[in-house]
Amino acid sequence: MAATRVLLLALVAWPAAAAQDSLLNICMDAKHHKTEPGPEGQLYGQCALWKENACCTANTSLEAHQDQSYLYNFNWDHCGAMPEKCKRHFIQDTCLYECSPNLGPWIDQADTSWRKERILHVPLCREDCEQWWEDCQDAVTCKVNWHKGWNWTTGTNQCPQGAMCQKFKYVFPTAADLCEQVWSHSYRYTTHRRGSGRCIQMWFDPAQGNPNVAVARYYARGAAVAPPGPPLLILLALLPLALLALL
Repeated sequence: MAATRVLLLALVAWPAAAAQDSLLNICMDAKHHKTEPGPEGQLYGQCALWKENACCTANTSLEAHQDQSYLYNFNWDHCGAMPEKCKRHFIQDTCLYECSPNLGPWIDQADTSWRKERILHVPLCREDCEQWWEDCQDAVTCKVNWHKGWNWTTGTNQCPQGAMCQKFKYVFPTAADLCEQVWSHSYRYTTHRRGSGRCIQMWFDPAQGNPNVAVARYYARGAAVAPPGPPLLILLALLPLALLALL
């Protein structure tokens, strides 16, 4: 009976553990990401937080800081110069997206030609969202969703015809609106605070380690206990045969 119990536990636990591990320490299949994470000692500027284990290259980290880089030909200054205190948050957002190997639980299929995967509903810490909004409220934009709807006829993004440039605080009335809408729900506003282990930090002190490792593990564990999928059902179907072999 003891052997049967051990076998049963192993058969049930294995798919859950495998599912959890598959969401940890990975890079998404997107335009500039490495195929797997690893050390990048020369990461530039704000992206240096991830130099111990990164999904981005040094060149990608450098381009993330440019006003109109080759990464996506995206112009932050589409309604006039974006203030530096605001721009640093978009640079940090880019660094997190390009460099973090801890976004596995939120990787989803993408519906665009330039990438196969994206992130969806990443739970950002309250302070990160609110400071982002605070520093950008007087910056100016003409669109809510920056993922689509631009005029690209010049090769870089321009406001579509008829769109009016307005301050962020009118386009995005709350911090949640900014974090959740600007990149079509890549992020989710949460009330969790930095250090809680329940939200992803855009900003952290690398000398204290990367807190997002534990956050990804927490949410991966939650995904692993989701309703059984086909692999688990197959194993359960084979369970009677395994038990007969013990008789």
